[in-house]
Amino acid sequence: MKDITPHQMEELWEEDLLQRYPENGKPEKAKEEFRNYEDPQRETVKEFYRINHLNQTYDFVLEKEQEFLKFDKREMTLWEAVEFLNTLVDDSDPDTDLDQTQHLLQTSEAIRADGHPDWFVLTGFLHDLGKVLCLFGEPQWCVVGDTFPVGCKHSYKIVYPEFFKENPDYHNPRFNTKFGVYEPNCGLDNVHMSWGHDEYIYQIMKDYLPEEGLAMLRYHSFYAQHRENAYSHLMNKDDHRLFEWVNKFNPYDLYSKAAVPPNVKELRPYYEDLASKYLPDTLKF
Repeated sequence: MKDITPHQMEELWEEDLLQRYPENGKPEKAKEEFRNYEDPQRETVKEFYRINHLNQTYDFVLEKEQEFLKFDKREMTLWEAVEFLNTLVDDSDPDTDLDQTQHLLQTSEAIRADGHPDWFVLTGFLHDLGKVLCLFGEPQWCVVGDTFPVGCKHSYKIVYPEFFKENPDYHNPRFNTKFGVYEPNCGLDNVHMSWGHDEYIYQIMKDYLPEEGLAMLRYHSFYAQHRENAYSHLMNKDDHRLFEWVNKFNPYDLYSKAAVPPNVKELRPYYEDLASKYLPDTLKF
């Protein structure tokens, strides 16, 4: 894990997702189609989730919320934040020279091409911006990866569920029942999600985007629900309505990467104008 850069880990995680959830109507990718690093892909991803599942406890999440949701790390314009995120691209990555801006634009431009509302386009551009957590010193296992509720029993439909047996909450009667610290159908607004870039960017944007866009930001890595339907017992009617939008967003997140990178210089004025419509001049991280 120490030899894998954040950008490499992100690529491996996304490849793992594509193997678990291939695009509808298309066969799973052959093994040789995936990128190859010195460490075997499966073992690297497996170790990532072992550490993630061991450490993502209810108390850990509350500590991270207390630490990062003060938004006192850095103040930036949107484009400054995107360029800051670009420093995650590492020269040692053997397979891509795309920076984070181009990754974000591939998602948002695919959304725009399909004629969705401008707030949907902006949400696509913003959805991975929370990965600046890596640049604030956060380890990869609490920045990327599938997300899930904490404070209640872990679903066996979460990837590598066997690793939760080493999580302290697994043995704590306060947290290891179906509802844990929550009430039936309490609504996901009242649920603490595992800490990562999804929760972080959702909290940053909470006052600026429509609720549909906020749901996309917060739950786009919550595969245990939007693909496996494992946590409906915590959701209310509003959650089910909003997850229709999460499901609309998901294909753009997973399947929009193209061989030809978007022209950042040409697209930047459009996205700066779009951001000015919804966001303040500077954002607090």
